[in-house]
Amino acid sequence: MVQTPSYHTYYNKTYRIDSTPEGGLTGHLLDLETGEFKENNRLIDTVLFNRGGEIDSVDEAEFMDVTEQERAHYLRGDGPIFALYETIKGIYDQAKSEGRRVTKDELALIKSLRRRTFQLWEEEFARRAAGEPPTFHVASTLG
Repeated sequence: MVQTPSYHTYYNKTYRIDSTPEGGLTGHLLDLETGEFKENNRLIDTVLFNRGGEIDSVDEAEFMDVTEQERAHYLRGDGPIFALYETIKGIYDQAKSEGRRVTKDELALIKSLRRRTFQLWEEEFARRAAGEPPTFHVASTLG
């Protein structure tokens, strides 16, 4: 029996498996062109039974962190989410310019900022699902 939600990495994307009301499973894969999680049930068995290499299980905190790393890398836009991505980039750039690694305090701040951006995305998609217009537009570096 699979504990849900369960969190995974699938190549350079994150993947979440949830229970359905009927007792089944549903999977959602990060779309690097929109930042949304799109339903993709075809990967459930692959993710659950073919771990290793480019597929792995992660905890919720790592799931959010990896999701936000990928969104920051592949997506561009305006608004508070992208301002926070710039703040994170600035922390890494500062450490690099000083020839050092990020400190434990800086890393804790980065993880906190990524949790915040993850929540902002969730709030945005909930507004859109409720029929409200987008509060920002996003473009992918993939297309």
